[in-house]
Amino acid sequence: MNAGVQNIMISLGAMQIARRIPFDDPVVLNYVRLGYVLSQIIIIGTYFFVSYKVKQKNDQTVLKYVDSPNPMSSDSGGLITTTVRDYDLSETSKLLRGAYFGVAMMAFFHIYMKYTQPLFIQALMGLKNLYDAKVVTIHVLGKPAEGDLKRPFKVASMFGPAAGPQTDAATIAEAEKKVGAKKEE
Repeated sequence: MNAGVQNIMISLGAMQIARRIPFDDPVVLNYVRLGYVLSQIIIIGTYFFVSYKVKQKNDQTVLKYVDSPNPMSSDSGGLITTTVRDYDLSETSKLLRGAYFGVAMMAFFHIYMKYTQPLFIQALMGLKNLYDAKVVTIHVLGKPAEGDLKRPFKVASMFGPAAGPQTDAATIAEAEKKVGAKKEE
């Protein structure tokens, strides 16, 4: 089962459980708040630890790929040349920004809009997303970067096969020719 379907199933299950939690009771609400804060501390702390491990390993292996094209643009994806270290740091940075955005949204929903159920649901979803993060799987859980964990990471789709950057030699050579032709003009 892919991650998108799992996210929906966990969200629906968490919503059913959250309906039965008495958020009217201030003690219960404080425990849910504490659980949410602890889950976010674990998530953000893990991402900082991953960044530390990536910097510590300092893997300077060159990584070349053609970025997936933007569906809103007629321009095809461009050639990207980076190192494994820089790629993993950028992926970790994306995950960290997502965690910060989630905290900001929850602060808005809970403090301003007075919603309480999303605290419980987002605490669970955040931990599930932490477990699904490929850089966490590689650097914290110690799994080798092969198969589904091979860089550059493919983005799982709910409606079809995983899409993402192209790493085959023919596509890279074609992108290098395009870059060379643009420099000559």
